[in-house]
Amino acid sequence: MALPNPPHSPRPGAVPGPDPLRRLTVAELRRRTSVKWRAHPEDVLPLWVAEMDVPLAEPVARALTEAVALGDTGYPAGTGYAEALAAFAAERWDWRIGTEHTALVPDVMLGIVEVLKLVTGPGDAVVVNPPVYPPFYAFVEHLDRRIVEAPLGADHRLDPRVLRGAFESATAGGRRAAYLLCSPHNPTGTVHTRGELERVAALAGEHRVRVVSDEIHAPLVLPGAEHVPYPSVRGASDSFAVLSASKAWNLAGLKAALVVAGPGAAEDLARMPEEVWHGASHLGVIAHGAALRHGGDWLDALLAGLDRNRRLLAGLLAEHLPAVRYRPAQGTYLAWLDCRALGLGDDPAAVFLERGRVALNSGPDFGTGGAGHVRLNTATSPEVLAEAVRRMAAAL
Repeated sequence: MALPNPPHSPRPGAVPGPDPLRRLTVAELRRRTSVKWRAHPEDVLPLWVAEMDVPLAEPVARALTEAVALGDTGYPAGTGYAEALAAFAAERWDWRIGTEHTALVPDVMLGIVEVLKLVTGPGDAVVVNPPVYPPFYAFVEHLDRRIVEAPLGADHRLDPRVLRGAFESATAGGRRAAYLLCSPHNPTGTVHTRGELERVAALAGEHRVRVVSDEIHAPLVLPGAEHVPYPSVRGASDSFAVLSASKAWNLAGLKAALVVAGPGAAEDLARMPEEVWHGASHLGVIAHGAALRHGGDWLDALLAGLDRNRRLLAGLLAEHLPAVRYRPAQGTYLAWLDCRALGLGDDPAAVFLERGRVALNSGPDFGTGGAGHVRLNTATSPEVLAEAVRRMAAAL
């Protein structure tokens, strides 16, 4: 797949600063106690879970430090987070959000669960596009909803014909149904176009399917692509998007997210129980708000580094693992690698871990289309990325 060249900043005229991905050594990273660096022995290079090897953005660190110095560690209050998201969305995506159409939730997946409770009932169907983020399956099934798959096409894009069939199956017998859209898509890094999303909206309207869009990776769209918030497209008024600053600023440990309802879904959102927002962390709200309001320059530098890393990975694979098929991501910091030609079975990640001491995500966990694949996290230094590919090649 051809990549746009030369790379450019997501904000016209902005000059990216120092690459956050080049700031920390492996020795420094191994001092961390989060799951990425503690789940495996120290001889393993971890390129699996969606944590980034970056220092905390300075505006976020400053906001947290000030809060701790004040002892400001109580319960969240106010609409500052929603206002920060609205300002960011207006600048980056030309999307106007009214804070009255938002709700604070503990994190993106729990926000999705609460929205699904509003628009579906036990036994109703939720449509997903595999290969897709594994918690989609776990959370939906734990909610006593059933999964209906509408696999992506071979080009990693939405297939309207397949989606129509899934909607028909999901709503058979007059049942309510929802469509859990991943936008940008995890693990493929596909960024859906406005035209694609408008076709989704038309199909959803035709079949009375409610769309819930997971847009946690929305700020992480790379040069050559553009994020289109799903509720902003024609015909998507009754939809929801769930967003946070978690992935783009590496804030997974600081829980807070927002549900944004389209105008036609505002009444549904108003039915969300008040106790839901109590699960969000006050420090999380502070951190996410600071990231969205003041972390734009840091984000631009990160996006430039991720763009370089996806190009580097393409070159490394061509040199060391030419049989691996890789379609560089348009968004996220995730790489979806087709390893079927290597003859490593359904779960190549297990081989790369055992023989190469590189931790990747197992493809089968992502549902239909995942066998023979791995997901690799590119949000690391170029040196770590090169060493990981070298180890993967040596494992063969």
